[in-house]
Amino acid sequence: MSAQDVLIRVQATPNPNAWKFVLDRPVLLEGKASYSTIDEAYGNTLATDLLKLDGVKQIHFFGNVITITHRIDSEPDDIQKSVCAVIQSRMAVHDPSFNKADAKLAKRKELPPEIQQIEEILDRTIRPGLQGDGGDLEVVKFEDGKLYVAYQGACGTCPSSTQGTLLAIEGILRDELGTQIEVIPL
Repeated sequence: MSAQDVLIRVQATPNPNAWKFVLDRPVLLEGKASYSTIDEAYGNTLATDLLKLDGVKQIHFFGNVITITHRIDSEPDDIQKSVCAVIQSRMAVHDPSFNKADAKLAKRKELPPEIQQIEEILDRTIRPGLQGDGGDLEVVKFEDGKLYVAYQGACGTCPSSTQGTLLAIEGILRDELGTQIEVIPL
């Protein structure tokens, strides 16, 4: 299949400023990757070219999905057409094994057992839903009963991620860990 044959389904997300582009081939073979600047995307031509598009604020790669978060003043139809054009022209040179997150996954094994347990709970209960909506969640730190998290992809600017999702995460972690925990978005 050539790059011109890429099938792309555009789907809305719960975030009115984010769109999922579901491809018929992998964008990333393992893990996930979010980019907000061209410097972060260095070495990944597809990501770099998507970030160059007017109005694009962030991109998130996961499996065969690219989530694009755009400025509120951007025209969604224009963003969708531009993103599809970049995907069609760049998939031929895109390497789906490129992943800046590989080091993070390996580093997870070095985390304290309590954080590893939190990551496992999030992987099993919360992340599948967020990833289904074109986003994700990163644990930044855990101290004094407070879990600091950063939303990624479509979740980064979504109103529901700062309300309902936080309460769900707190409830699940409190139930499974048997302790009080507060989740704080960064």
